[in-house]
Amino acid sequence: MNASLGALFVALGLAASLLGVFSLVRGLATGDERFLWRVRWFVVAVTVAAVGQFAIMERALITRDFTVAFVAEHGSHRTPALFNFATLWSALEGSILLWVLILAGYVAMVTWRFRRRLNDKMVAWALLVLLVVCVFFFLLLAGPAFPFAKFAPWAGYDGPGPNPLLQNHLLMAFHPPVLYLGYVGFTVPFAFALASLITGRLGEGWLLETRRWTLIAWGCLSVGILLGAWWSYEVLGWGGYWAWDPVENASLLPWLTGTAYLHSVMVQERRGMLRVWNLSLLCATFALTILGTFLTRSGVIESVHAFTESGIGPMFLAFFALIVVVTVGLIAWRGDVLRAEGQIDAVVSRTGAFLVNNLLFAGFAFVVLLGTLYPLLVEAANGDRISVGNPYFERMTMPIGFMLLFLMAMAPALPWGRAGAEVLSRRLWWPAVTGVTVMVVGVVLGLRGWAPTLAVGLAGFATGGALRPLILAVRSRGWRGLVGRASGGMVVHVGVAIVAVALAISSSYVRQAEFSFDELGQEVSFSGHTLVFGGVEVRELSEKTQTLVLINLDGQIFTPAINVFPFGGQAIGTPTTRSTWWDDVQLSVLVVPDESGQVTVVRATVQPLVWWLWVGGAVMAVGTLLAAIPERRRKKDDDVLVEATT
Repeated sequence: MNASLGALFVALGLAASLLGVFSLVRGLATGDERFLWRVRWFVVAVTVAAVGQFAIMERALITRDFTVAFVAEHGSHRTPALFNFATLWSALEGSILLWVLILAGYVAMVTWRFRRRLNDKMVAWALLVLLVVCVFFFLLLAGPAFPFAKFAPWAGYDGPGPNPLLQNHLLMAFHPPVLYLGYVGFTVPFAFALASLITGRLGEGWLLETRRWTLIAWGCLSVGILLGAWWSYEVLGWGGYWAWDPVENASLLPWLTGTAYLHSVMVQERRGMLRVWNLSLLCATFALTILGTFLTRSGVIESVHAFTESGIGPMFLAFFALIVVVTVGLIAWRGDVLRAEGQIDAVVSRTGAFLVNNLLFAGFAFVVLLGTLYPLLVEAANGDRISVGNPYFERMTMPIGFMLLFLMAMAPALPWGRAGAEVLSRRLWWPAVTGVTVMVVGVVLGLRGWAPTLAVGLAGFATGGALRPLILAVRSRGWRGLVGRASGGMVVHVGVAIVAVALAISSSYVRQAEFSFDELGQEVSFSGHTLVFGGVEVRELSEKTQTLVLINLDGQIFTPAINVFPFGGQAIGTPTTRSTWWDDVQLSVLVVPDESGQVTVVRATVQPLVWWLWVGGAVMAVGTLLAAIPERRRKKDDDVLVEATT
């Protein structure tokens, strides 16, 4: 029953998407607005189909309906309720279902937002692009990623459950959906960018309509990336949170280009410049989400984050190529019209700082893209398997990161026009004092090494540069001064500075050691902490066998464990972490006693300021929300698309 209903919803979604595309094409080609207005009903059908197929699969998982092949392959009676619900996006076909659900939600919101303007050609073309993307993903569901294949279970059959790594921590239930909200959200500004190129309305009007959509997508992607780092830190037990894994890089790439766009779009709004650049950034951001999805789901890379090999790789690669060809062709076609109207008055200005900022983000993205794809290109060319490790990424990205921190402090202090020395000295005095003070305090507290010391100083400089306009805004308008794009952006900058300090300090001063325990009460000291061995305890749970090691850490009992899941006997470590504002102590079990009389081996990792990574991410999320709230002084009714001149 569930398999048949799910297949019906997939067919409905594909048919509604195709009919919506046909209706819009007919209306745009003939000028008959009836077809343009009619598209809202097809969007309703697409949304119903997306919600329906998602709900049917969740129902099949919750009821353990093993007649659905996806449930038979990934579900289990032993899986706890929360992880059973999250099983849907733990495997390839279910992840596409989640993607389609979020995509349909965005399409429905765009349609509702412009419900009185569906006959506007800009809106019609944007909806056409969105529905074409829907067609592609429904084709995946109807073809190589079909999730509702039937299965004939025998009596007493029980599935293996999801990947053990993905049912080891609560973050699995939240990280992928938040990340997808960011990934899929960039489809909306991409659609309006293409619509502006097709209609020739290349002024700044379309920017106003997509600014908030882009900001929300960027914020969700930022939070999703940090949640993924947190999951890696809490689950994998290797004492880190970012390994420059290809799948991690796949989410970082659109974040970098999206961040560059959010900065450069202000130059276009103010000065009428960078039209080609901004369109290219938006299109590149969406294209990179598709490329990242290809890397994650095609099986071309090996990663704990990646899905197994599947047949959807060629379709994603073809869709990526189509996006690149269409966008490059449209930008080339409109090249003459896209010439900038404004110009840079002075190199030392906010405009100049944003230009340098964009070049740095573009360079950062190129470095990450090259390091991610180079091993794949070498393997495709001659069959050799190589890897690009952390030293490459850290050596290449560290200088760029330092320069970006410096610009974070400089840009808010610079005027859009020519900057006088007196104005700059007055505006940069307190940020400079903050940076020097923070650096000196860090050195007094034991900070050593040029890289972390410079990172702390520049982060203090950037924090001072962000706090100055925030304080001025609060003084002039009270706490309402924190609301709006400018103030919200400064709050985000504070969050980024906190993350930068946490990254620099935690990675520079990590200490790790392994200890063998063979008798109760055995005590060891490490990096100012005392560990006392309290024995081993075995627990039989419905979904796994858990072997816990009891460790008394500075007077508190912690229980790192090794879990063995019944299907395949896969052993998965579950570290335990004691987090404080000053440092984290993480304990991971490497070896537990067995019949051969092995001793218990525990790895201890001590890292300072890791907790501040998550605090900085929370500050960035708050800043994004503040930036997305419309300011009262702005015009409230922005429902009408601006007929920008070309």
